[in-house]
This record gives sequence, C-alpha cells and structure tokens, in this order.
Amino acid sequence: MLKLTKIISLAAVFLVPSIAKAAEVNVVSWGGAYTESQKLGYGDPYAEMSGVAVNWLDYQGNLDSIKSQVESGSITYDIIDVFAKDTITGCDEGYFVEFDFDNDFPPAPDGTPASQDFFAPMPSKCAVGNILYSWNYAFSTEAFPEDYVRKDKNWLGNQPSTIGDFFDPNSFPGKRSIYGSAMSNLEIALVADGVAAADVYAYMEDNGIDRALDKLSELCNHPDGGCIFWSAGAQPPEQIVSGEVVMATGWNGRHFNAIINEGSPMEMVWDGQILDYEYFALVNGGPNQEDAMEALKYFTSSEGLAGSAKHIAYAPFRISSLDVITANEPWFYSEAAGAVEIMPHMPTAPANTKNYVLMDPIFWSDNETEINDMWDAWKSNL
Repeated sequence: MLKLTKIISLAAVFLVPSIAKAAEVNVVSWGGAYTESQKLGYGDPYAEMSGVAVNWLDYQGNLDSIKSQVESGSITYDIIDVFAKDTITGCDEGYFVEFDFDNDFPPAPDGTPASQDFFAPMPSKCAVGNILYSWNYAFSTEAFPEDYVRKDKNWLGNQPSTIGDFFDPNSFPGKRSIYGSAMSNLEIALVADGVAAADVYAYMEDNGIDRALDKLSELCNHPDGGCIFWSAGAQPPEQIVSGEVVMATGWNGRHFNAIINEGSPMEMVWDGQILDYEYFALVNGGPNQEDAMEALKYFTSSEGLAGSAKHIAYAPFRISSLDVITANEPWFYSEAAGAVEIMPHMPTAPANTKNYVLMDPIFWSDNETEINDMWDAWKSNL
C-alpha cells in the first residue's frame, strides 16, 4: 500500500501541468513623449490583438548597453530603437539580426513590397525604418515675444526664424542648450556659418570640423550667450520652460508635444533642420526573439507606423502610412489640444524643408570615434 501511494504521488507530480511563462517582448526606446507615441500607436494595439505583453524600456542611445549584455551573456533587450549609424555598427558587430526584408515585413495595402514602401533604402541589413524626424530648435516666446526688439536693431516683431539666429546672441541674448555629442551640432554650426546644407558632409570630410567647433565656441563663450548640454530628449523643452535657456536644439516631436499638448510658451524654427531617420533593430539572441519578430512586423506595418503619428509629429517611414493619415485628417488628437491636422507639423512638410540637411549615417559610422574624441577635447576646454 505504501509503495502504491508513492507511485500515485510521483504520478501526480508529473501530471501537474507546467505553468508556461506569459509571452512578452522588451522594446528599448528613448522615453518621454516619443515612447508614449509608440506605446499608444502600435505597442498597445499589438498587445491587445496578440496577447503578447509589450514592455517599454528607456535608454539614452548608443550601443554600450547592448554591447555589455552581449559580452556578459545576459541579454534582456528584444527590439531596440536606434540611429542609422548604430544599425550599421551593430550589424557589423553581430548584435542585431539580419532581415530578409520583403519576406520578413508585410507589403503595403496595395501590394507594394515593403522594400519599395519605405522613403529610403535601409542603411544596413539589420534595420527597418520607423520614423523621419527633425533635429531643429525652439525658442522661448517669453524671452522673444512677437513685439521683441532685437538688441542690435530697432526692429519690432523679429523673432528667431533662421539657424543663424540660434548662433546670434548679439541679437537674441541668452543661453542655448545643445546636444551633448557632436552629431547634429557640427552640421547646424556649418550651415549657420554659411556652408550650403547639401555640402555639409563633403565639407566636414575636408577638414571642416574645426570650423564648426570654432562657430560653436563663439556661441558658447559669448558673454551674452553660453551653452549647456542635453542628453535626454525631454530636457530641451523643460530647460526652455524653466528659463534655464532661451533656445534649445532638440527633436521636433518633443517640441511639438510641449507646445501643442502642454501649452508651453515656445515656438519651433525649421530653417537649417537636420532631417533624420530612426530605425528598429532586432537583438540577436534576445530572450523573446520569435515573438519580437512578429511584433516588429506589426509595429512597422502601414497601420502601425501611422498609429504613432496620432500622438506625435514624427513622419512615419512608410509611404503608405501617409495615405492612411491623409485620408483620416485630423489624425492627431489629445485632450489638451483636441483634434489637430498633423501633416503640416511633419518635418517632411514642404514648408518645413526649404533649407535642411539630410543626416548621413555612413559619415557618422565611419568617423564617429575620431570626431567624438575631438568633441570631448573641445568641451573640456570651454
């Protein structure tokens, strides 16, 4: 009898159903209003549709964190939102999965293959396009209201309107906030100093970096100017609103959120903007790679990418997503602002692209280490 009891007990152990771990995907992005637009635009809809939990984690860019995870053998990321240059480096280092693009990603609603439905070719085999966005600047309308009188001119109603004005503390005194790394700062400095936007990268290849740093030095060391540096995307609008600075470079979606949703006393300037792309990459060896790939297909579909534009003024990377938005304007809605036609606020709108630099990821992938050494030395001497 005792023997039979043991057999029954053992059988019971093996017959108890195992509790499967709930499916989930860990997505790493830049935080703030941007991540919220991703969560609401396609993360939450996908989770509801699929039953797969989508967890959002914040980071401040670069590949250091994923490199550390790979080297330690403890990878927690599944999908990561990255700059173009990082998709190149990450793909070369084996951090990311290579895609078979037209097989891995769905076509447009009209059947156009995915590879033909994105605005530009991918910078690497490990990249899938997410958004187009702008590095532009905003200024405080409290510091420079419509009836502002320029310090150097008896001229009413001349608010900042060009990239040159950002570098002109004689006319528009006060501190500026600029990105903490070289990327974007060198480009806008050269355009402000008279280099044609289309020639910026050729000029930098030909020893133009010193000229850009000199231009930045003039601004940052000017008695009526001065610079502080930001690293997180939420900081520039916060610094303007607090009065810490009078102007700040940043990402247009963060400026838009502060102005439209929060009613912050700011205005954006599009002249001299840097039009840039953002991408998703699938982490090689991530804990939920199969589920992550399925999520990524939906995130970057026509419907998914259009969804994020309901919540932020970044342009979706898919051409067909714009058709979805245009057919359903006003597309953007918030409790604070109500319904807003979003297309005029996109960085790709014709009125906003009269003078812009198109970010060159290959230049930055090839030269980033050397330039950042120069940048760090420059900052230490300010």
